[in-house]
Amino acid sequence: MSDDLCFRPATELAALVRRREVSARELLEAHLTRIEAVNPGLNAIVTLDAEGARAAADAADAALAAGETVGPLHGLPVAHKDTHATAGMRTTWGSPLHADDVPARDELVVARLKAAGAIRVGKTNVPEFAAGSNTFNPVFGATHNPWRHGLSAGGSSGGAAAALAAGLVPLAEGSDMGGSLRNPAAFCNVVGLRPTPGRVPTWPSTLAWSQLSVQGPMGRTVADVALQLSATAGPDRRVPISLQDGGAVFAPPLESSLTGLRVAWAPDLGGRVPVDPTIVSVLAESAAVFEKLGAVVDEDCPDLSLADEVFGVLRAWSFEASYGDLVRRSPEKVKETIRWNASVGAALSGADIGRAEAAHTKLFEEVVGFFERYDVLLAPTTQVLPFRVEVEYPTEVAGVPQHDYLGWMRSCTLVSATGCPALSVPGGFTPDGLPVGLQVVAAPRADRRLLEVGHAFEQATGFGRRRPPL
Repeated sequence: MSDDLCFRPATELAALVRRREVSARELLEAHLTRIEAVNPGLNAIVTLDAEGARAAADAADAALAAGETVGPLHGLPVAHKDTHATAGMRTTWGSPLHADDVPARDELVVARLKAAGAIRVGKTNVPEFAAGSNTFNPVFGATHNPWRHGLSAGGSSGGAAAALAAGLVPLAEGSDMGGSLRNPAAFCNVVGLRPTPGRVPTWPSTLAWSQLSVQGPMGRTVADVALQLSATAGPDRRVPISLQDGGAVFAPPLESSLTGLRVAWAPDLGGRVPVDPTIVSVLAESAAVFEKLGAVVDEDCPDLSLADEVFGVLRAWSFEASYGDLVRRSPEKVKETIRWNASVGAALSGADIGRAEAAHTKLFEEVVGFFERYDVLLAPTTQVLPFRVEVEYPTEVAGVPQHDYLGWMRSCTLVSATGCPALSVPGGFTPDGLPVGLQVVAAPRADRRLLEVGHAFEQATGFGRRRPPL
């Protein structure tokens, strides 16, 4: 019964708790038992507060017994990314510089999950300062993939994805600049949503006007992701780009009919990214699934020729703004890839940034026009399969050399630059059992429709129902 609870959908668990068929304390204890048994081999949850979680679960049960009105996530255990501030619980950013930091307050995404009734269990592992898509750092070490020990869980929300896949928590959250919600979701056979910028407001933030990095939900099903989004989306007056739609518009149930849906399939994003042939082979079946569901599928892709410049310049600029002073003051305390990215940002001129912003505008206009002809774009989430955890990043993709730590992630970074919401859903398995993620992209602000499409594909295929052989 304990493990059964740990793998049920969050939507189902929320209903069981609300009906008092399962107590919040019982649900928590099942997950704590699972964490104790499985997490030592994964290193997905790096800070655990069992006693604090037990107190919160008892309070949740008391609230239900008293007939109080409760939130949509009431009694559900949740783990927070270790780059998101949690009051009274250490937040390390995967950096020795912050190994003992204990914030005084929750940041907005954490506060909203708590307000919705979620029970904070602990923190999930990240790369140092969330830079790169392989989860390891000098504070806690590496997170292993639940599908095969010794392989990467992806990143930077790798600890979150591994925890979900292994049944350690029913919900987790993360952030995504260049694929940090989507890439680990693909590597671990779970669901990760990069929402439209401003959909889940980020506060506090050094760069409040930037739209490159977003926060978002992860889960084992699309409906679970929608449930979490219903609690975390919505405007905040302190966040200048926050969108006005309330979170309730994203709540399940999700429609599943795709009759007449216009789908573009872009196996290499219009020839712009090399992709492991095994991934393309696995995902080639996806187009047929959509056609069987009533969609019309064509091979097509928006013109993403400006996306590399947009993402590269704006990311480097943000790294200089966020880490430049630290890199210059204590370079030996920051990993090389962060030093490199910040140095690229420091070398930018005003003209460079101006050209990138102009390109950003043209790119947005391109994708808006593209989504007048199509409802969704399908593409591989990742260009490579999970690799050895000791390898910081792949230096070659399908025989093509990659010249920096971002090159192998371009299937995600090109999409990040567009401002479109993007969802990674389980897309199948290789012959030797490694998961492959399908990336579904929709028009800016079409997050609800994106979730509906992903849900329909998920229900038709059942790939997400497979469990790792732990």
